[in-house]
Amino acid sequence: MLKDIKAVLFDLDGSLVDSMWLWRDIDIEYLARFGVELPEDLQSCIEGMSFSETAAYIKERFQIPVSVEDMKQDWNTMALDKYSHEVPLKGGAEQFLNYCKERNIKLGIATSNSVELVTAVLNALKIKDYFTAVVTGCEVAKGKPAPDVYLEAAKRCDTMPEHCLVFEDIVAGITAGKAAGMRVCAVDDIYSRHQLAQKKQLADYFIHDYYDIFGEAK
Repeated sequence: MLKDIKAVLFDLDGSLVDSMWLWRDIDIEYLARFGVELPEDLQSCIEGMSFSETAAYIKERFQIPVSVEDMKQDWNTMALDKYSHEVPLKGGAEQFLNYCKERNIKLGIATSNSVELVTAVLNALKIKDYFTAVVTGCEVAKGKPAPDVYLEAAKRCDTMPEHCLVFEDIVAGITAGKAAGMRVCAVDDIYSRHQLAQKKQLADYFIHDYYDIFGEAK
């Protein structure tokens, strides 16, 4: 899996950290403020979108009477404490980060989340210094499944796409990594398990957690 790989790029939520559980609760609480019940298709509709794209979509779809910027700030406020205290790394992730660091493989993050929450969780988990690049979907022209965020992360890692390995938990992210010309490993996550067959079909590799890779790498 790591043959000829010079940079490993991680999606954040559901791929590197176990955080997808909190967003459903936030969506329910936030929409309820405006008398809207969470529709079952919302997650699939916003999958892969940047933080800004998601806010714009929800504002338009549900006619939310606040600005996109205020909406994003509300979400950051609602999620910040959980990202700072309750979000753990995926199993075996820290060992794999150390494995890559020892072998001078550069590490990057390419996420649809906000820079505030990414910074909070990386600091809380004490892993910020591992990463050469942290890129959010709001910094590029298009969110996933477009390849923009992964191409920018590779650029900041000074690594050609063909020498990058991506870790992703959702179909839109896997598609983004493949569109960027990178190898992609699908990561199991309970919140995308309904996509399991498609994830395995699209990705080059599949893992249940990072212990799988650590064992293989050894």
